[in-house]
Amino acid sequence: MGDLYLPKDRGEAPLAALAVAGPFGAVKEQAAGLYAQEMAERGFAALAFDPSFIGESGGQPRYVASPDINTEDFMAAVDCLGLLPEVDRERIGMIGICGFGGMALNAAAPDKRVKAVAVTSMYDMSRVMAKGYYDAMTAGERSAALDAMSRQRWEDAASDDAPKLAGGLPDTLDGIDDPVISMYHAYYKTDRGYHPRSLNSNGGWNVTSAMSFMNMPQLTYVDEISPRPALIIAGSEAHSRYFSEDAHAAAAEPKELAACMTCRA
Repeated sequence: MGDLYLPKDRGEAPLAALAVAGPFGAVKEQAAGLYAQEMAERGFAALAFDPSFIGESGGQPRYVASPDINTEDFMAAVDCLGLLPEVDRERIGMIGICGFGGMALNAAAPDKRVKAVAVTSMYDMSRVMAKGYYDAMTAGERSAALDAMSRQRWEDAASDDAPKLAGGLPDTLDGIDDPVISMYHAYYKTDRGYHPRSLNSNGGWNVTSAMSFMNMPQLTYVDEISPRPALIIAGSEAHSRYFSEDAHAAAAEPKELAACMTCRA
C-alpha cells in the first residue's frame, strides 16, 4: 500500500518519479511520507509505500521481513510508477532510508528501469543481523541465535496466536544509557515520530525474521548499479556510517558518498 505525492503545478509533461521507503520497521506515514512530500514539492512524482507484512500492506504472518521480499517491494513500486500516465518511465529512481537504503541499493542493481538511487543513513540489514554491529558477533553467538530462532519457529507453528514478537524499543529510558537506543527512542516513542502501526514504535518484528537476513547477504552486486548514479548519504558521526562507506567502496562509478556534518543518524 502506498501514497502518491504529485507536484501542485506539474504541467503537461510526464514527471520524473521516485519510489521511497524506510526506515526498517517504519510505516509510510513516518519518514518516507515526509521525503516523498518534499520531493513532490521539487517537481517529482513520489510514491511512499509500506513494505509487505507491515502498515497498510498485506501479507501473513504480519511483522516479518525478508531481504528478498523487501527488495521485491521496491521493484513492485517501480512497476506501479511505470503504469501511471503522469510518470516518465525513463526517469524513475529510488530513495531508501536507513534499513531500506540497503534494500534500495539491492533493488537498483538488477532492475535496470531504475535510473538513479539515493540512500540516507543506510543500514545493511543482512550484515548487521548476521554479524552484529561492527561485525563483532562471534561464531558461537551466531550459532546460539540461529538455534533459538529455529526452535521458535516450532513454537510459532504450534500456537494459535500470532508469531512471537521480538519486542520494540523500551517505553522509557530509565536505566538506559545506550546512545543508539536513545536516538531511536527520541523519534519512534515520542510525538516526533510515534505511529500506532509502526513496528519501531510498538512490538517490533517477529523473533524469527532475522533468519533470512542471516542467510542471504544483500549488496553482493552493488557494483552493477553503474553506469547509473548512486548517492549515499551518511552522518559524519553516525554509528552506522561504516555501512555506507563499505557500500560506496564496493560500488562502481558514478557514485558519491556525502557526509552530513555533525549528524548522528
